[in-house]
Amino acid sequence: MNTPRAPMRSTKGAHLKVRLYVYTGTGNSLWVAQQLAAALPRAGIEFMPRPKKPFKVQADAVGIVFPVHIWGLPSRVIEFVKHLKVTPAAYLFAVAVNAGQPAATLVQLQRLMAAHHLPLSLGYSVVLPSNYIPWGGPGPLAAQRQLFKKAQGQIKQIARELAHGERHKVDRGPLWQNILFSGIYKMSFRHVRTMDKKFWVDDKCNSCGICAKVCPAANIKLRAGRPLWQHRCEQCLACLQWCPQEAIQYGEKTPRYERYRHPEVHLQDMLDQAKANR
Repeated sequence: MNTPRAPMRSTKGAHLKVRLYVYTGTGNSLWVAQQLAAALPRAGIEFMPRPKKPFKVQADAVGIVFPVHIWGLPSRVIEFVKHLKVTPAAYLFAVAVNAGQPAATLVQLQRLMAAHHLPLSLGYSVVLPSNYIPWGGPGPLAAQRQLFKKAQGQIKQIARELAHGERHKVDRGPLWQNILFSGIYKMSFRHVRTMDKKFWVDDKCNSCGICAKVCPAANIKLRAGRPLWQHRCEQCLACLQWCPQEAIQYGEKTPRYERYRHPEVHLQDMLDQAKANR
């Protein structure tokens, strides 16, 4: 399996062997995993597979880092958890990356994991710039930098808690958000695979094929040099955000919205993720 690059590590939490499984569309979750690995010397990062059989992990601690999709768990995370097998003493934690509205995503994850005998000890919400372009761009650069800075401080705190084996309630949104947005998630989830019907390509397309190469779901094929979506979409929006020509659109509004990719994540990282899932 291709392993994402992790930055230099500090000396905290040296006793823990940690495996981080990350799923990302525009780099936010991968960056969080890299920052977390930097604070945990024995941490390794792998891209989250979509296993069809039991997926056994040997580690003292296992972390799941993923983006919130439509105020809930992405299908990839659900399938990963259903097949995950760890040692009885393994310490399990999760980080849900979102644009400010985690809703009950981590509560949903905790319940799913409990149903598969996987006790979730810690669950964190980390807010980063929005990458859901159908609703707008990521915001001004100054505001993005503030989010990065705040997230770095939060990630250091997460690493300290992990190193000490702390356990507490998972992060969640306010009650109204949990009820309303969780309801929208439940109604939308079964339609996610076919939401790719709203993608289209404008005249800037130069047939480079990057959209097909970065898709972690292998959901895009090229026909006459143009992308065609195969209706097994995960709504990560990697195809749209990583298109170098900004030729991929979703719905009517995205032509006028700024694209977003985490500035410290590179195209090769996304290619590695897609290759790991082929």
